[in-house]
Amino acid sequence: MHLLSQHPGNAFTNKYAGELTQTAASLVVRGKGILAADESTGTIGKRLSSIGVDNDETNRRVLREMLFTAPEVEQYISGVIMFEETLFQRGSDGKLFAETLKAKGILPGIKVDKGVVKLPGTSDETTTQGLDDLGKRCAEYYQAGARFAKWRAVLKIDDRSPSELAIHENAYGLARYAVICQENGLVPIVEPEILTDGTHDIGRCVEVTEQVLAAVYKALSDHKVLLEGTLLKPNMVLAGVSGQQARPDDAAMLTVRALQRTVPAAVPGVVFLSGGQSEENATLHLNAMNQIPTKRPWNLSFSYGRALQASALKAWGGKEVNLKAGAAAFIKRAKANSEATLGKYHSTDGQGESLHIADYTY
Repeated sequence: MHLLSQHPGNAFTNKYAGELTQTAASLVVRGKGILAADESTGTIGKRLSSIGVDNDETNRRVLREMLFTAPEVEQYISGVIMFEETLFQRGSDGKLFAETLKAKGILPGIKVDKGVVKLPGTSDETTTQGLDDLGKRCAEYYQAGARFAKWRAVLKIDDRSPSELAIHENAYGLARYAVICQENGLVPIVEPEILTDGTHDIGRCVEVTEQVLAAVYKALSDHKVLLEGTLLKPNMVLAGVSGQQARPDDAAMLTVRALQRTVPAAVPGVVFLSGGQSEENATLHLNAMNQIPTKRPWNLSFSYGRALQASALKAWGGKEVNLKAGAAAFIKRAKANSEATLGKYHSTDGQGESLHIADYTY
């Protein structure tokens, strides 16, 4: 390691380099994945309203506490991405959620982007905002106990999209975010999401996914990002929700091949987003990828939001008497996805209900 630290190659290094590498590896340890609980106040409000619950601070806290303190959660979850409110929130025991998670060996993470804005001159394509004060915020989040971060870039597929401008702007935005995080001790999760909205087939999705990932890793290289201290959070290669769907095995093969062609082996792990798939389909696709007899230099895991929380939300229903049932429903999905990271999941639930939301925003 001394030789490697003396000769960092093209990578930016600083006092956090060793910690960043260790944190990234810990997040993708085999059999575990990441809970994305970073919904904004508005987005979580829509989830709560679906079960007839008011969107207030108490209800948001109760929901997150139900997930974070579920029995044996640490067996399946390595990290939790939180919204800023949640990072500084305290549970019913008076402890900060960040401390509660760390006591279980779960790493606290933080969403740092500030949403998307339209790119003028495009077909309603977007770029992500939040870079201006990012360094200051990252330093504060690190002091508050966060050890990794997430930034979501959004691209879409249609007759005119994604444009070269949208690909470039989002790739370089992700790279700038990544290096700012690393300057301040946070492992950046790089998330270039290609939405599943549309009628495109899986062939179009794999083509665009490879183009986008190639652009992202070129930008990360240009910014001298330490790849060993990063994670990738991509979409799976799937047809548009209104298109002809491929079999899970075929989607898995195309997804893994896209990664093989674009993602350097130095990246320790790929944590997929669920992208509005049903809970069951998100697990089946991940399981299929981990069963393919091919080279996978990175661990393939999950960073799911809706696909870990949907059934838990329904089971809880906003009622204190149902907290144990809600936690049990969450653990059932966490365990299923843990098995999928090992290629050992056996389905008993069918395909489940789609969780897709058109033009999804957090």
